[in-house]
Amino acid sequence: MLYLLLLLVIAAAVTAFGLTGFGFGQLARTGVRRAGAATGLRVLAALTGAAAVAVYAWGLLIVSGAVLTAEDGGTDSAPPQSCRTPGWWERHQQGIEIVDYTVDFVPLGFVCETSDGGSYDTGDVPGYVNPAAFGLALASAGCALGARRSPTARVP
Repeated sequence: MLYLLLLLVIAAAVTAFGLTGFGFGQLARTGVRRAGAATGLRVLAALTGAAAVAVYAWGLLIVSGAVLTAEDGGTDSAPPQSCRTPGWWERHQQGIEIVDYTVDFVPLGFVCETSDGGSYDTGDVPGYVNPAAFGLALASAGCALGARRSPTARVP
């Protein structure tokens, strides 16, 4: 799981840099003063898309740290340290054990599973990551759609 997460972090970073390069390349090709509405929306779509991917990559990096901590074997490794949130000891005394963990990709989070069939998010991913990534992705899609439907839209 850790290798998959790190691969996704690298892919997201490459995508963010690629979208940033595309956005600034579009702006440099036409010039800031001569850029029309469609070009401006394409640039804005690329840059907000890059920001959305970068925020999501930041969240993936945090989840990778939680997985790395959870997979660290040895003394004091059961239950996983990432699952030791406030109140876990009280649940343990009631007979509810932490049996496994999973990673949710949408919304991004590190989830611990308990022996009673329940699960809970540990809160490792900051609260701003999922709304920011969703909002920026939505803004990027809106700008791209606006650039496509613009009456002056033409691909050079």
